[in-house]
Amino acid sequence: MKKIVLAMAASALLVAPAFASEQAGEAHATHATVSDEVIASQRAALAKNTEGKGFGPQAPRDIDSPAGHNPRLFSRAPASTEMNLCNIHFHESAEHKGKDFSLYAGNGNGEGYGSGWKYSGTLSQSELAPVEHNACPSPHGDLQPGDTIEVHYVYSTAQVTPGPTLNSCLSESIKNPQLRVVAQVYVLVNDDKALDFGKLAHYEKVNGLYQATGIPSDMGTPVEFEGSTTGPVYNEKGSPFQVTWAVQPHVAKVNINTVGEWCKGNDFKEDHAHGVRNIVMNPDLLSTIK
Repeated sequence: MKKIVLAMAASALLVAPAFASEQAGEAHATHATVSDEVIASQRAALAKNTEGKGFGPQAPRDIDSPAGHNPRLFSRAPASTEMNLCNIHFHESAEHKGKDFSLYAGNGNGEGYGSGWKYSGTLSQSELAPVEHNACPSPHGDLQPGDTIEVHYVYSTAQVTPGPTLNSCLSESIKNPQLRVVAQVYVLVNDDKALDFGKLAHYEKVNGLYQATGIPSDMGTPVEFEGSTTGPVYNEKGSPFQVTWAVQPHVAKVNINTVGEWCKGNDFKEDHAHGVRNIVMNPDLLSTIK
């Protein structure tokens, strides 16, 4: 069977054009800030383009708001320990909103950059001090101390090896595996004593399955729900993919210099932060968080 090529994200997932979600449109994004009317029109288009078409629950969402009445049902994916890690990527600002990351970054450019949710706590002057080297530079700018990122640790029930894009979550044998994403929000600080991103993104085989072994275990009980792939390509259309999400509710501090080093070379070929999808607010497109 001819191999399906997917292009995806991120942070910010994928099969065919839709899995190109999180990386699509990035090359042409600008730094301009769009008006509230533009965001409202995108939300209206999403509602219109999904109405009556049977789309399943979408993501990202406010993890502190459990309401939702999307009627589509699918079985939750197994625990991540029973699946293979297939991809790691991250988004600049959190895609999901939670108590600890509830500061709105703004409307951004309307294509996923300059928007999302930021760490709502406080940082010291030393943690916010400029760094000597640019971290993860891209046409959209580089990361700075004080920035927030949401890391997506993606797991698949397929027999796969971790690699670039969400294409790595599929195999020739299984084109529709169950997918799970563990999402962890980090705030970047200029502090050598903060967490090392290289360790946070480390993976190895455990009991025959690829596992991300560095995900913090003290970030609160993950908020689990049924959703979809994300990325700004879905601001005006629904994602057709089913994903079990587990979003950790607390924010960890990570040494920005270690993030920059990881972007210089990793097995996932990730060298910059992906854009974010508008948070989904339409209850018809949300599952109930139980």
